[in-house]
Amino acid sequence: MAEHVLVPTDGSPQSVAAVRFAATEWPDAELTLLNVINPADADYRERALSGSEEWFQAEKRKSRETFAEVKAEVGLVDTDRSVTDRIEVGSPQKVIVEVLDGDDAGYDHVVMGSHGRTGVSRILLGSVAEEVLRRSPVPVTIVR
Repeated sequence: MAEHVLVPTDGSPQSVAAVRFAATEWPDAELTLLNVINPADADYRERALSGSEEWFQAEKRKSRETFAEVKAEVGLVDTDRSVTDRIEVGSPQKVIVEVLDGDDAGYDHVVMGSHGRTGVSRILLGSVAEEVLRRSPVPVTIVR
C-alpha cells in the first residue's frame, strides 16, 4: 500500500483524473501534487520583454491556481487529507524523475496522466509519461 504518492499535474483533464485516482485508490496516503514550470513552453520574447523574474512569478501564480482548481475539482479542499503542493522548474520528465530520486523523496508511487496539456506530450503516449515510466525508481500508474 502506498504511503506517499507523487502526482504531477498541469491542470489537464488527464492530470485531474490522476489526482482523483490517487486520492481514491490510496485514501490514507500523503499526496504531493507537482507542477513543473517548463521555460521551453514560454515564448522567449515574452520572457525577454517582461523580465525573467516577473515571468517566473507569474508562472508560479499559475501553478498555485492550478493546484487550487485541481483540489477543488477532486474534493481535496478543506479536508484532513495530507496534500502538499510542490513547484519545480525544468524539463518535466527530467524534473519528475529527479524529484522521485531525491534524497528526501520518500515516494513509493507516482500517478500521472497519459497526456499533458501542451507540446509534443499531447501527440504521443505522452513523451513525459513515457520517459517517467521508463526511468522511475518507483511504480508508475498512468491514468487516461
